[in-house]
Amino acid sequence: MSETKLRYFDTLDVSALATTLDAWKAVHPEMGVLVLLPEAEKDAVAQLQALFAERGIPLVGGIFPALIAEGVFHRQGAWLMRFDTMPYVALHEGLQPGDAGAMQAAEAIAAGVRPHLRGTRQEASLFMLVDAQIPNISTLLDSLYLQLANRVHYVGANTGSETFQPMPCLFDATRIVQDGVLVMLLSGHHGAILEHGYCVPPQTMNATSTVGNRIIQIDWRPAFTVYQELIQAQYGVEVTRENFYEYGVHFPFGILRANHNVVVRIPVALGDDDSLFCVGEVPPNSVLALLDSPKVDSVQTLEALTQGLAGLNGGSVDEDVLLFYCAGRRMHLGVPAATSEVREFTHRTGAAQVAGALSLGEIGGSTLWGYPLFHNATLVAALW
Repeated sequence: MSETKLRYFDTLDVSALATTLDAWKAVHPEMGVLVLLPEAEKDAVAQLQALFAERGIPLVGGIFPALIAEGVFHRQGAWLMRFDTMPYVALHEGLQPGDAGAMQAAEAIAAGVRPHLRGTRQEASLFMLVDAQIPNISTLLDSLYLQLANRVHYVGANTGSETFQPMPCLFDATRIVQDGVLVMLLSGHHGAILEHGYCVPPQTMNATSTVGNRIIQIDWRPAFTVYQELIQAQYGVEVTRENFYEYGVHFPFGILRANHNVVVRIPVALGDDDSLFCVGEVPPNSVLALLDSPKVDSVQTLEALTQGLAGLNGGSVDEDVLLFYCAGRRMHLGVPAATSEVREFTHRTGAAQVAGALSLGEIGGSTLWGYPLFHNATLVAALW
């Protein structure tokens, strides 16, 4: 068996899993493993926990709508991603909503991480898997930055079901939880590259009333009314309550930031008061634009990712790569186009392997050592 830190299993064959784990541990006795599972395999967590416990191997993992392996999306199987020495990991559960809940969670996460940063100048990434049902992820990242600043790079993705129904989606050796955050401190890691390639039109508006991930009013009018009018005027499409979910993924909002970066927010639900619920928070008085979704620039996206990864690796990418691909982006582009984008990414990078998952939101900075942001509709890639 060739030495590799990443292995994809197209079926969860206990014998094959055990053989791989035994071979790995014989060479790396201090190892640990991150497991990525698709939603269809969620019932296998207990079996995996027993398998790892028998061997005394540390285990953490997340459940996603689908996995990425060999350039395509898979609804079955599992990725096993080995650490030669298990890094600091912590699974925090029961995160509370609102600013106070985000601050409390950030303080707990930072308190666990800080001792492992003392006395070292080595780069490190705080890798996070977050339950997509948590409504205050952006506030959590803001609070984390106040605690840790740029002592770490911030990298991560959202776990859970593509239906956006609550489910336990994060696990360790003994637990499987929801409303949680799994954090791993990766020493010697250089962060991630994140890109979406959405084009921004000149017309902007203000989110004049928001609460968390809910936009109540845009320019002092009901948010859904304004949304309907914009789509009708710009694209000739009539959006109703009945077809909203079908169209919302194709016409996301962009939050325009002072540094000219754009953070995508996909509306996924309607309130009885014509408010819009997005994947990710929308701060009050945000400057918004209805993004020109049909003009997603895939070439620019892939060039930015490839060049960025090469820059992290001294000019070329000849290592394994971890890739998270937004489920909303795949819904907008369609599975064939999204698959082509993943395959082209794999080809352009020349990576040994590209391992990853379909995610429900992505975490990264607009620049290296930059402020951590929560995104929709992006690809986020990191060397593994």
